[in-house]
Amino acid sequence: MPELLEARNISKSYPTPRGPLSILNGVTLSLAAGDAISIIGPSGTGKSTLLYILGALDPPTSGEVTLDGRNPFTLSDKDVSEFRNRQVGFVFQDHCLLPQCTVLENVLIPTMVGASNGALDRAKQLLDQVGLSHRLDHRPAELSGGEKQRVSIARAMIRDPKLLLCDEPTGNLDRHTALQVADVLVEMNRTSKNILVVVTHSAELAGRFPKVYELVEGQLQAK
Repeated sequence: MPELLEARNISKSYPTPRGPLSILNGVTLSLAAGDAISIIGPSGTGKSTLLYILGALDPPTSGEVTLDGRNPFTLSDKDVSEFRNRQVGFVFQDHCLLPQCTVLENVLIPTMVGASNGALDRAKQLLDQVGLSHRLDHRPAELSGGEKQRVSIARAMIRDPKLLLCDEPTGNLDRHTALQVADVLVEMNRTSKNILVVVTHSAELAGRFPKVYELVEGQLQAK
């Protein structure tokens, strides 16, 4: 199966008064549709930085990223925003749900930009997949932490993205709920055949995914 996501020799550094601070150093990664991986490592090793580069939120200092043959960092600001909206889904540690909106409305938010035929039916289908079909009209304050994160997963999947990126998606949850959310992500990946990349500091959570990588001194190593 051909690669859909390719990161080639990705490096990232930030200027400091003492000179450049290197975070990533020659990361290379190739993933095909249906792949699911986790990336582990202590805080400050560059896991989130790598995720933001893969998702076209932050450009690399050097190297190249392509998703489905396109390098988003060559696009205009408008086009890269549309690229992210349609091709990439994000799940963060904080669910980032709008408190004034219902569960269903929160899931539909990414579809408010551009044509989205069938968005309502898809939102309901996704909420059924994550076990929240009975919560459509509830607001975030009425949900548990795990339920909020499942809503955020449904929202991230509403555009049927080729790439789903999760940054410490269970960091605010207890162990039992965290593992439930991980199982939801694995099942979503199985049914959608997208690429799933999960960043976590938890080795137990990382082990729920088919392949585990570790960031060590700015380089990605298969476990």
